[in-house]
Amino acid sequence: MQRAAEARARLTPALLREPPFRRYWSAQTISLFGDQISGLALPLSAVLALHAGANQMGFLTALIWLPSLLFGLHAGALVDRRGQRRMTMIAADLGRFALLTTIPVAYACGALTLAQLYAVAFGAGAMSVLFNVSDSTLFVALVAPDRYVDAQSLIQGSRALSFVGGPSLGGVMVALLHAPFAIAADALSFLGSALLLHRTDADEPSPDDEPEAGTTRAGVRFIVSSPVIRPLLAATATVNLFTFGFAALFILYAVRRLHVSPGLLGVVLGAGAVGGLVGAAVTKRIAAALGLGRACALGCLVFAAPGALVPLAGGPRPLVLAMLFSAEFLSGFGVMLLDITISAIFAAVIPDQFRARVMGAYQAVNFGVRPLGAIGAGALGGAVGLRSTLWIAVAGATLAFIWMLAPSVRRLVL
Repeated sequence: MQRAAEARARLTPALLREPPFRRYWSAQTISLFGDQISGLALPLSAVLALHAGANQMGFLTALIWLPSLLFGLHAGALVDRRGQRRMTMIAADLGRFALLTTIPVAYACGALTLAQLYAVAFGAGAMSVLFNVSDSTLFVALVAPDRYVDAQSLIQGSRALSFVGGPSLGGVMVALLHAPFAIAADALSFLGSALLLHRTDADEPSPDDEPEAGTTRAGVRFIVSSPVIRPLLAATATVNLFTFGFAALFILYAVRRLHVSPGLLGVVLGAGAVGGLVGAAVTKRIAAALGLGRACALGCLVFAAPGALVPLAGGPRPLVLAMLFSAEFLSGFGVMLLDITISAIFAAVIPDQFRARVMGAYQAVNFGVRPLGAIGAGALGGAVGLRSTLWIAVAGATLAFIWMLAPSVRRLVL
């Protein structure tokens, strides 16, 4: 028994043996799995239960991210001014739990409408803004600088694992319970996340008491003046603009044009996301071999380019599924490489005293372009067709790699 316990201890990553980080990581993991279920169930609720079209799907996706554009700057300033980042994250989790719970309740009562889906998407998006601008400060309060890549690999590894199991579970739940009821799983995940964060102790930085505390100027000025953060923002904003346009139409295209059933679509997406697990496992070695900046640039390229396999998909059903699988596998690998490296860069170069303001300003642009991409893709899909719009989205996202060629990014090392 003792030897078995010692073996488990050796196999457990060092950070997960520390209770505060373990609870933080567990909260993230539970929520990420719920998000993957809801990410499939929410649009399928619109498509299958409410018969939404391309424009309506674009609008629904846009509303999830519109709060970042509207509130990101001010949310960052608010969090830096008042502190209590962990409590803000708990409140945001509870708010998302309450909002998402209304969907299965309304469906059970025969009262679910697109207007309600729009309202819940917008409200949950607003709660996510508060959560995200607080999260980066809690992360650096729990993790030492020399362990940023290790910690991000664990967090993004959970995200990759959620890509594997979440859509598959979501597809099965949609098939068995109908899409609106599957959303209840995401609501419960936020409740679990809130409970774990409540038990996570961390020495957070004090609220900023400088004259500019609570304003947005410091975060914006830092991004504009930073030779590292500025090109990274340009790259990620470009890739998000186009990939979220792609995402707004992907499920509609797969279900209606490629005739992939919801259950099979969930399984294909989950299986393809094994690439994310592989990416999370090897990112540290790639970053050590290429340098942090070059690894980040490579992740941006590999994330975007494989999307071309989706509009290329055609022919026998096995070939279509294989192409969708390959697109998801390669993109999953790329997004893990991109997210782990860029998160480590942010943790290292952004000062603690106005970290939330920088992240709020960053997310106002980076997440704010997502609704523009989704709405634009919805309108373009109705005008020129789904397949042509997907091609445009893939081309635009792939060109984001050019921003990563800035010398200040390429020369970054671990």
